[in-house]
Amino acid sequence: MFSDAFMQTDVFNWVILPLLIFLARMSDVTLATLRNIFLSKSIRYIVPFIGFGEVMIWLIAISQIMKNLHNPACFIAYASGYSMGIFVGIKIEERLALGLQIMRVITAANPDKLISALVQNNFGVTTMDGQGAKGPVKILLVVVKRKDIALVKKLIEETNPHSFYSVEDIRNVSHGVFPGNNNSSRLDYLKKVFPYAGNH
Repeated sequence: MFSDAFMQTDVFNWVILPLLIFLARMSDVTLATLRNIFLSKSIRYIVPFIGFGEVMIWLIAISQIMKNLHNPACFIAYASGYSMGIFVGIKIEERLALGLQIMRVITAANPDKLISALVQNNFGVTTMDGQGAKGPVKILLVVVKRKDIALVKKLIEETNPHSFYSVEDIRNVSHGVFPGNNNSSRLDYLKKVFPYAGNH
């Protein structure tokens, strides 16, 4: 790709080569970050392929480092690429919004409107009675895809704004109700229990 003469110049040794090492290291650490995230989410089939690409890129980067031990710019590029790779990997994972989370909603107010709004948006809801510091409360458990967390938070703010809620990651679930599934029977039942269910 580069001529032997150009590879001996200061421009290549102090600019081009460190930049290439930076990009290679950023790429392999990004892949490593995604690999670990996919493993934690039990998305395993793609992990070996990511690992293969990660190691190949790392070998290219480290081989250039070993050939240029006299060049401190390469060391700086290598370390900077590592840091940037972690950042990029996390940002990519945030955009992908993989996995499931459970929201625990605790409220002392009547949760009927919130339950109605959740079911209308095809979220499964489990309701329990509880006892808080100031008296009886209702506890709602909602398993949500990460990409839908913002929608559930919006429904809580609109229908039961003084609720306390927490969000935790979960590895996997069996069955469940999520947006995109056919939920007509649940809506029919909801409308019988809460006549206002279809009026939001």
